[in-house]
This record gives sequence, C-alpha cells and structure tokens, in this order.
Amino acid sequence: MDTPPSSRSAIGRRSLLRAAALAAAAPILTEAALARAAAADPAKPGAPPSGMALHGQGPNIPPPGAVLINANENPLGPSKAACEAIARMAPLGGRYDRNGETELLAMTFAAQNGLKVENVAVYAGSSEPLHYSVLAFTSPERSFVTADPSYEAGMYAAMTSKAKIVKVPLAADYGHDVKAMVAADPNAGVIYICNPNNPTGTTTAKQDIVWALDNKPAGSILLVDEAYIHLSDAQDALDLVAAGKDLIVLRTFSKIYGMAGIRCGFAVARPDLLAKLKPFGQNAMPITGSAAARASLEDKGLVAERKTIIGDTRRDTLAWLKANNYKVIGAPETNCFMIDTGRDGKSVIAAMKARGVYIGRTWPIWPNAVRVSVGTPEEMAAFKTAFKAVMDSKAVALETHDPGGHRADLGYHATA
Repeated sequence: MDTPPSSRSAIGRRSLLRAAALAAAAPILTEAALARAAAADPAKPGAPPSGMALHGQGPNIPPPGAVLINANENPLGPSKAACEAIARMAPLGGRYDRNGETELLAMTFAAQNGLKVENVAVYAGSSEPLHYSVLAFTSPERSFVTADPSYEAGMYAAMTSKAKIVKVPLAADYGHDVKAMVAADPNAGVIYICNPNNPTGTTTAKQDIVWALDNKPAGSILLVDEAYIHLSDAQDALDLVAAGKDLIVLRTFSKIYGMAGIRCGFAVARPDLLAKLKPFGQNAMPITGSAAARASLEDKGLVAERKTIIGDTRRDTLAWLKANNYKVIGAPETNCFMIDTGRDGKSVIAAMKARGVYIGRTWPIWPNAVRVSVGTPEEMAAFKTAFKAVMDSKAVALETHDPGGHRADLGYHATA
C-alpha cells in the first residue's frame, strides 16, 4: 500500500531532523586534526582528538626548521597551473560561484572518467563526504566495518551515529581482508575500504573490491576511499560507479595534487546514494579551490610526474631502512609507510619530535609501529639521521604488542 503524502512528508522531516542532529553532534575529523593531536602529545593513548589539538584553541605551531612528515601532505604543493588559476579567481572572491567553477570542475572530472555529472558531488576535501556517508548509512542497527589499522575518521563518525564498529585485521599481504570484512556483520551499513590504505600505504586488488560488492550484506554500501590512488599502481573503482554499483568512491586533491590547505574533493556515486548525503549539508565551494582543482585535472603529465618524484623518494628511504635492518611493514606504494620499531611507538615519535622531525602516529593494534609520510629528499635525509639516532639510543624494556597484535616483551622506551 502506498504511503500517504502526509506520512511521506513527516518521514522526510524526521529524516532531515535526524540528519541535522547527527551532523551537529560531532566535528568532522581530518588527517590534519589527527596529525596535530598526535604531535601535540605523542604519549597520549589513542582516542578521538579533542580540546586544543582539534579545535585550534591556542597555538600548536612546530618550531622553525622542523621537518613535517606526519600528515601525509605533499611537500610539492599546488602545481603551477593551479596557482595561476587561484590568482585568476582571487579578484572574484567577493562573489559566490558566479561563473559556475564548481560545476565546470564536476563536468571535467566526469568527462575524464566516463561518468555522468550527476555522479559527482564536489566538497571542500573528502573529509565531509566520508563523515556524511557514514552518518547516512550506519545506525545503531547498521554497523561500520573497517580494516585494522586503517584511517580512523570513519570510526569517529560511526560513534556519532551510535553504530557498532567492527575492526577486521589486515590480510597477510597487508591489503584489506575483504572476505573477513564482508562476513564480519550481516547487518553492516558501511564497509570502508581505504585503497591504498592509510597508514600502511599498501593496496587492495580490484578483484577483491568487486568480490566485496558482489557478496556484501544486502542494503550495505562499500565506501572506497581513494585519497592515495594516484600515487600507486592500484586500479580505481570509478568504473563500478558508472556501472551503478552500491558504492561511494571518495577522492581528494590533498595528496598528489598538493592542495591539502586549499581543500577540494569528490564523492562519486549513483545519484540516489549521493542524495542521502545532502541532508547533512554541503557548504559552497571556494571558487579558488574549484578553479585550482580543475586546472590540476587538466594539467597533462602532472600525475605521472609527481608519482615518479614521490615514488623515487619513498623507494630510496625504504631501501635505506631495509639496508639498516629496520622493519618496514608490507610493500607500501604511496606517500606513507609504517615501521615496526620494536619498541613503544609513541616514545619513538616523542624522541623524533625532540630532534625536530615530526612523524605520524601509532594505531592501537600495532603500538610499536609508527607511520612516516614521504617528504622531500632533504626532509627524508633529516629523517634518516634522526631515526638512526633515536633507534641507537639506550632503551628501557616495556611490555607491549607486536604488529600482529600478540602480547610480547618487544617494546622499549628510548632514553637519552
């Protein structure tokens, strides 16, 4: 029997009110906030960032000359074409998007990737659509399934929707164990796949993502975060969107395009899935961000050039680590990697910070492992010097866990 119009209207109002309440319940977490919180207090146990580190209440500014390889940023910055586009747009900044820059950006991306423009929603980065996707498709009855370790922001959004959070350890090759993830909860609302994965920099095969789509619980979606896709050889999932599958693909200009401080990203999906994100809100894009993003997309050769530059620096650093018998986890393909330090990771982070080198955070499942972002060759040279000094320092034994999550007397606190 059809739902009466008055009932449909009431349901719609309730959905909007629920969306507004959820959106207001917790801040949208970003890599910047998570990195800042970890840098402010490396010894603090893993928890949602809060207070000064999250909300910017008071200064948390690294000293001059500090090496910042803790937030998976691109030290190359925006391309020349992007900077020129920003300069052209800046004088028009007194108006909203009068010239349709955001629509032009969506049209350009859609045309380049065999999509319809209605498959593309433009946001100021990918953090907002990640947060809204989790709020839209999870609830106390529909869980959030994620790899462990993986990017944490989706879990914090799931806390807002009061969804059960199901963590599934990575597979033996450090890709996503999609069969275990699909089997983890028959009532899953979102299965989150960060590919390549943050923090490990490792990839998940396209065939595994297709398998997950074909076998996932009815009514759930795959949320495929491709923030780092251009830095790897992994196949993207945009063709699965074009085929009308149950997934939302996230993209950002913060990584290979070097626009972390400028902000632009996409949610890419069927129009009916994107419509479920709209009740949570969507700010108008800054015209400078839209113009810079479009210029970046149209900059032929930019992706390949930067993939080579960052890849060469990563390979050089990994080769040095392995030559010095430090344990790199898996086979990272992007602008970050993890090192099993054999000691308490937070103490290593603190000791590196004391030497002016800021590296990334730890994850609870692997408390000995630290994440390192790939910087410039000069920054990575400074990292090598500081890391060797820290690892050569005296240490005090500490009971902890190995990267497999097993209890072992493998951890140490570095001391002077």
